[in-house]
Amino acid sequence: MVDAGTVNAASSVARQLITEADEIERTRRFPATLTDALIASGMLRMLLPKVYGGGEVDPGTYLGAIIALAKGDGSVAWNVFVANSAALIAPFLPETSARAIFDDPAALIAWGPPNGQGAKGVEGGYLVNGSWDFASGCRQATWMGAHGPVIEADGNPRLNAQGKPLIRTWLFPVDEAERHDVWNPIGLRGTASDSYTVRDLFVPEDFSSTREYPEERQISGPLYAFTMQGLYAVGMAGVALGLAQAMLEDFKALAAEKTPRGRPRLAEDSLTQADFARAEARVSSAEAYALSVLADVYERADDWAVINFEDRARVRLICSNAIGRRASAPYSPVARLNAASGISTRYPSKFKPVPHISRLSAKSYLAKRHLFSIDQMNKKKPRPV
Repeated sequence: MVDAGTVNAASSVARQLITEADEIERTRRFPATLTDALIASGMLRMLLPKVYGGGEVDPGTYLGAIIALAKGDGSVAWNVFVANSAALIAPFLPETSARAIFDDPAALIAWGPPNGQGAKGVEGGYLVNGSWDFASGCRQATWMGAHGPVIEADGNPRLNAQGKPLIRTWLFPVDEAERHDVWNPIGLRGTASDSYTVRDLFVPEDFSSTREYPEERQISGPLYAFTMQGLYAVGMAGVALGLAQAMLEDFKALAAEKTPRGRPRLAEDSLTQADFARAEARVSSAEAYALSVLADVYERADDWAVINFEDRARVRLICSNAIGRRASAPYSPVARLNAASGISTRYPSKFKPVPHISRLSAKSYLAKRHLFSIDQMNKKKPRPV
């Protein structure tokens, strides 16, 4: 059952975002008042265990809250889901380490994905060296993290149970990292998904863990029976669905007023009506499908045992469905509006009649490419010499 209080709190923050979205996109930063509102509303701690001051909400409630935030601004929703995803490391840490991080009400961890760089195993911990990218929320973070392989003293990588290099996570105060101001894409500037570097940084064993063994967590509960990657996908699906819903709402308001030259008002055009109805049905059905599956899996989840392979596949399916074909549903009526205005949808930044739709289009596009790694798949393989 979705907790209405959490979703209503997200909607309240989203209403604040409507007036701040353009400023966030322009400055590539969150206003201090917004960060304070996110902290006060508990949006940054929805997936943090209750014993550490978090909400520990069910996945359906989490999805609903991210959707609500994305309807206000995609960059904010993105950073909130990333912050919650990072908070999922807490159940894997010793209690003293988790409290050292999260006893601060403003605590927020930011990190980038693994890229092959890592650390050397040394007495008492690890010596971390490397640069990582896409650290969404690093400008609000109090702690940073990095993921990578461990090289032992003999020069060989530490291996997991499958005989492959083990990937560990290291956590350290944000001041220990050098952040590089490099993030500036259309539509998601506000995430400040910058790069960062650490050099010869010692991280104690107690501030390191691995996400490869969910059964080794130290906090029980059905929420943590979901894999971290599964809940990460749920957050991203929420961003996609929220952007799609906001785009439809904006289009509906515009269609009631816009009359293309020599044609009826868009709201009275039968093709526009049909496109809009199909888009609304697809987005709404994707949300309903996701909520249904999440509720079913959560209800059957064990306090300790990880959800089975079939349920993990179902969670992945609902997220892929939401961010893929369903999240792109609004583009059909938007394309019709563009055609009526003589503007191409290939360049959403030039969609001047409706800046909000332009921003939403770009963010939805970037979110979909990120989840499905489209840029990686499109890279051409070198021809054999």
